[in-house]
Amino acid sequence: MSKRLVDRARIVREARAFFDSRGFLEVETPIAVPSPGSDLHLDAFRLSGARELYLATSPEYQMKRLLAEGHRRIHQVSRVFRAGEFGERHNPEFTMLEWYRAPGSIDDVIADTEQLVSRVTGGLVRLGDRRIPMLPPFERVSIVDAFVQFAHVSVDEVLHWAAHDEDRFYRVLVETVEPALARIDRPLLVHRYPIEQASLARPCPDDARFAERFELWVAGVELCNGFGELTDPGEQRRRLVKDADDRRRFAKDVYPIDERFIAALEKGLPPCAGNAVGLDRLVALALGLSSINDVVAFRFDEL
Repeated sequence: MSKRLVDRARIVREARAFFDSRGFLEVETPIAVPSPGSDLHLDAFRLSGARELYLATSPEYQMKRLLAEGHRRIHQVSRVFRAGEFGERHNPEFTMLEWYRAPGSIDDVIADTEQLVSRVTGGLVRLGDRRIPMLPPFERVSIVDAFVQFAHVSVDEVLHWAAHDEDRFYRVLVETVEPALARIDRPLLVHRYPIEQASLARPCPDDARFAERFELWVAGVELCNGFGELTDPGEQRRRLVKDADDRRRFAKDVYPIDERFIAALEKGLPPCAGNAVGLDRLVALALGLSSINDVVAFRFDEL
C-alpha cells in the first residue's frame, strides 16, 4: 500500500501541474454547503447544528459562483460525500477533480479530459490481460446510439424512457449498455444525453432534445461527468424544482435550492463548460487496478 500511496501522490501532482501549465487557478470551496444538489440519484449527509448544512456532493455550485465573479479558468481537488455509495468504484467519501473554462465549450473540456487522462496514464491502461491505448482523440458515441446498438431499441423508445420511465432507462443502461461498453478496449466519450438526464447542462444547439453532457468510459469505469453548462437562471430554477418534485415523489430527502447559485446565474455566467473526474478511479486505472479501495489510505470498512 505504501508504494501505491506514493504513486497516488505523484498522479495528483501531475494533475495539478497539468492545469497549472494551462493557466488554471486552483481554488478551494467549502465542504459544508446549504444545498448539496438535487440529483435524484445522489443522497447527501446532513450536518447537525443550528443552520441547515450538508456535506458537498460536488463543488459545482460554488465554483460557478466564482465564474460569475470573473474567474475564467479554475480547478479544484476536493473531498466530496455521497451517502449510501460503497463498492469497488464507490465510497461515501472520495476525491474529485473538477474544472471549468469560461468562456469555454464542451469540446474544449473534452480536449482537456483527453490530454489529462492520456498524461497521467502514460498513454496506456493495463488491466490484467487488457491493454487499452489512451491516445487522443478518443472515440465519441452518443448515449442514444449506444442504446440502439447494444439494446436493439429505437431512438424514440430511449427518449420516451428518459422523459417518462427513468427506471427503465437506467435498468437497460446498467444491465445492457454499460456491460457492452465495458468490453470495448478503447476509451469512449459517451455524449449527447437526453435533456432530462442532465439538469445542469445546456441543450445541444442542433437538437434541444439532447444536452451537452459527456462521460468518459474506460474498461467499464465511468471516469467523469462533463457539461456545456446551463447559464439561464429561469430554466435552471425550473429544472431544480422538477428534480425536487421527483425526489419527493420517490420519498427521498428534498434539499433546498441554492439561491446564491441562482443569483450568480442572474448576475451573468459567461458561456462555460466543466468536468468532474473521479480522481480515485483515475488513479486506480493509471496503476492497473480495478478497485478504488486499493488506492486510498483507508477503506470505508477500515474506519
